[in-house]
Amino acid sequence: MFGKKIILVLLLFILFSCESTEDNRRCNIINNQTINLANPQFINLQVPGGWAYANGGARGLVIYNFGNNFKAFSRECPADRTCTEPMTMLNDIKLVCSCDDSEYSILDGSPQTPGFNQSVCEFRVYKASGSILNITNF
Repeated sequence: MFGKKIILVLLLFILFSCESTEDNRRCNIINNQTINLANPQFINLQVPGGWAYANGGARGLVIYNFGNNFKAFSRECPADRTCTEPMTMLNDIKLVCSCDDSEYSILDGSPQTPGFNQSVCEFRVYKASGSILNITNF
């Protein structure tokens, strides 16, 4: 009897210690994307500070060139997932959700609007070769 209680407690501990949160599942939504920087659609990505919209995820992606690396963020509004409009760039430094007017930093996807606590989903970007970027889930 005592052994069964210990096993039950251990199973409950394991079950509740897993990092399977809604936010993690929400951000695991992209199929691998390949971006060719030589494509005219992505010409702005060839310079630091340049950005471009791309397909992928629930509402599309925004890709940003930080000089030595690239970042890709979902354009889905983190706080209002029923919003059908993709987020847009504001002044080349923020993503804005038109449904609730929330703003998010392009540096790390963090919310910039008081009262909002969910970050924008970020995806892994690596330069494969030459002018090819690969975008995947982390």
